[in-house]
Amino acid sequence: MTKPNEPMRMLAPDSFRAVLSRRALFQLGGAAAGVAILAACGSDSSGGGAATTAGGGADTTAAGGTSDLLSQYSNVVNKASGNLAMFTWGDYNDPEIVGALADSTLGVTMKVDYYPSNEDLITKLAAANGTSGYDIVVPTGPYIPQMLQKGLLQKFDKTKLPNIVNVDPQYLSRDWDPTNDYSVCKDWGTTGWIYNKTVITTPITNWKEFMEATKGAGSGRTSWLDSSPNVVGPYFWQDGGDWNTEDTALLDACEKFLVDEIAPHIKSFDSYPSTAIAEGQYDLSMAWNGDARQAFARIADAGGNPEDWVWGIGGPLTELWMDNYCIPVGAPNVEGAHAWINWLLTPEVSIKDLLYHGYHSGMKDIDKLMAELAPDAPRVDMIFFPEDQVANMRTGEVNSAQDRHTAILDKMKVAAAG
Repeated sequence: MTKPNEPMRMLAPDSFRAVLSRRALFQLGGAAAGVAILAACGSDSSGGGAATTAGGGADTTAAGGTSDLLSQYSNVVNKASGNLAMFTWGDYNDPEIVGALADSTLGVTMKVDYYPSNEDLITKLAAANGTSGYDIVVPTGPYIPQMLQKGLLQKFDKTKLPNIVNVDPQYLSRDWDPTNDYSVCKDWGTTGWIYNKTVITTPITNWKEFMEATKGAGSGRTSWLDSSPNVVGPYFWQDGGDWNTEDTALLDACEKFLVDEIAPHIKSFDSYPSTAIAEGQYDLSMAWNGDARQAFARIADAGGNPEDWVWGIGGPLTELWMDNYCIPVGAPNVEGAHAWINWLLTPEVSIKDLLYHGYHSGMKDIDKLMAELAPDAPRVDMIFFPEDQVANMRTGEVNSAQDRHTAILDKMKVAAAG
């Protein structure tokens, strides 16, 4: 696990800087690419055990013509059947990928439930003691060792995950699971804010200004994430501090500030504020980058003006998280879970999902894939980050301060409600 004062291993390919220089239109100009991705996701439904992309002899058509790039990838799909249940973060997959496409491609019907925090995920799995009924869960990396200690995850059968070779090596072999026996990268992202500049007229450029806006122009119209590390983070990030500190005195000061000075101004603790933003409930929200990106589209769909809203990445420091697909102990459909995860590790399917949730999915050559399959994707600068921004991101740790973080959030909720 990367320590807060150590340089972060680079998580954004250098070559993506060229893509970042192209400002995509907000309109869905990538519709043709979306059709191409859907076509590429099709599989042989004749009952065979595998389907292939262009590498298997079929033409893969992307926007602008046949894709030579995709010929290097193997799309091995082990046909599954029955029902799959996934417990994950809110609005985290393209509805077609957990719906009609999963059914037609893999023969599985999916049920998806949502949680707001890793703590909620772990509590529910631990209480169920192997009878949760879930086949797939999506924890954040640093929580995986704790889940293994509690006996909540089972080993992959890697022979059923051949598409793991499509994941960029920099997103594999992380400290929480060095051999990827229990987890594989779903995607990664960061934390920042989104605000209505017609209401909050002073620009927000760092966490200190975000917290001042919470107390000021955004008072009573602000949401913070419903996740204990994320509410503690800005207090330490604002001064370049260590958000993983176990120092009791520092945590005492953090609690006093957040409970006494910040919480009374918070309207809601909301891990997925994009819908509420579009409905006019918030003027300022702490948000993960993908959900903030979705907010712009939802504002437009609701008849609002996306240009009134500003996204900002946290500074001078902020979070870097990576979520991972895992199979919990007691999963009813282990075969189907492997097949679905393997399918999501197909580059074409991964990019389709990325275009919905707005997070970097960890595929090899992702810049080339995006340029080939979705050249007009909107707001790519909210998905892929240049080196100078990534250098200021810090991963979290699960340590002795975890319970204290939870207590701070609980006290903030009481103070906000009062």
